[in-house]
Parts: sequence; structure tokens; C-alpha cells
Amino acid sequence: MKLHLKVPNMACSACGESITKAVKTVDPAAIVEADTKTKLVHIETQAAETAITEAITAAGYTVTGNYIL
Repeated sequence: MKLHLKVPNMACSACGESITKAVKTVDPAAIVEADTKTKLVHIETQAAETAITEAITAAGYTVTGNYIL
């Protein structure tokens, strides 16, 4: 499954690394690309969307939606 999540409070590369780490706690095989300019996180995962968004939220970030690109 491919997710395109908007994370408006992702400000820097360290934020992207934190989000990647949070996603990988749910799915270690996930492919994560965080773009701090667009505030989008592209994730390819086998985990449920709710599990991914909960992990990102638990890491201190806001997820405002899943966008289909």
C-alpha cells in the first residue's frame, strides 16, 4: 500500500528521520520518503494506515490526511 501523508509540523531533515523511525517501528520493511518542503511523507508499507498514522502521531507529529497522487 502507498500512503501520501501530509505532516504540517515536519520542519527539517531531523523531523523526517524521526518520522521514518516511527514508521519503521510498525513496519521495518517500509520505504519512507519525507519531503520537508511539501510537508508530505510518502510511505510504501504492508501495515494498516491507522497504525502508521498512530506511530507518527505518537512521535509528536500531526497527520492531516492521506492524499492520492
